[in-house]
Amino acid sequence: MPMKNDALDLVLPQGALLGEGLLWREGRWWWTDIEAATLYAWRPGEGRPQLCRLPDRLGSFAHCRSGRVLLGLAKRLALATFGDDLELGQLQTLAAVDAAEARTRVNDGRTDRRGYFVFGTLNEARDRQPISTIASFYQYSLQHGLRRLALPAVAIANSICFSLDGRTMYFCDTLTQRIQQCDYDAETAQVDNIRLFTQMDSPHAWPDGSVIDAEGCLWNAQWGAGRVARYDPEGRLMQVLTAPAAHATCPAIGGPGLDELMLTTARTELDRDALAAQPLSGSLFGLRLSPGLGVPDTLFDD
Repeated sequence: MPMKNDALDLVLPQGALLGEGLLWREGRWWWTDIEAATLYAWRPGEGRPQLCRLPDRLGSFAHCRSGRVLLGLAKRLALATFGDDLELGQLQTLAAVDAAEARTRVNDGRTDRRGYFVFGTLNEARDRQPISTIASFYQYSLQHGLRRLALPAVAIANSICFSLDGRTMYFCDTLTQRIQQCDYDAETAQVDNIRLFTQMDSPHAWPDGSVIDAEGCLWNAQWGAGRVARYDPEGRLMQVLTAPAAHATCPAIGGPGLDELMLTTARTELDRDALAAQPLSGSLFGLRLSPGLGVPDTLFDD
């Protein structure tokens, strides 16, 4: 299939420092500004999004079967209830994450097809090195608690998503500029057969968040390159969508027809000149796709 290139349209002007974790749920787009410790929810057609200031940075999150939201806060997982205006209600801590390791925080994550939450951490130290005791991948469930996945240590865990049958996990260490895959068993938290999925084709592209569509293809936001790339199930580049913001962070496919691609972006790590050249950084961008191409995230089994 020939590669297709398109430009993403501005959908919602924002000034997110580090927009991430984009999801479509119950008629609204949800995302986090990690560095601002804020959760957002926005219904298309409305003006400003609703927001909730949180007690700590929110790296990733998942909606639950009960209607609550599982929050991957910097150093813990917690269950939260929110009111109609997104005001924070109860907040119940479930598990500490790397409590003895000050250098890490929770980063990318999403539910597997079973409804367990799989997430990774990143090393916040200036050297950004993968160290065996930190920056790891975990699975959390109420049934089994917190279990570390036997995947290589990383500097920045990202690109977590799952094949349609749930048996393949995709993941990356952003700094390696490649996305990997492995065999995955949700009930046992076992991983095996770690292998390369795809390598970035540009020295300026650093893989960030990913999502799988209804055709089994992977969409990846690429930090530094201002783009979203679509790969077929064999890891071949199919399509590139560009945005006027270098730091693309997380794609999602949703909308009423599951045919709207949306992308979060970031302003962090851009100097004054870069921000002047890319004033829309931190906003949401989008494009219409084929009907039914999106796959709703599995609800967390709480």
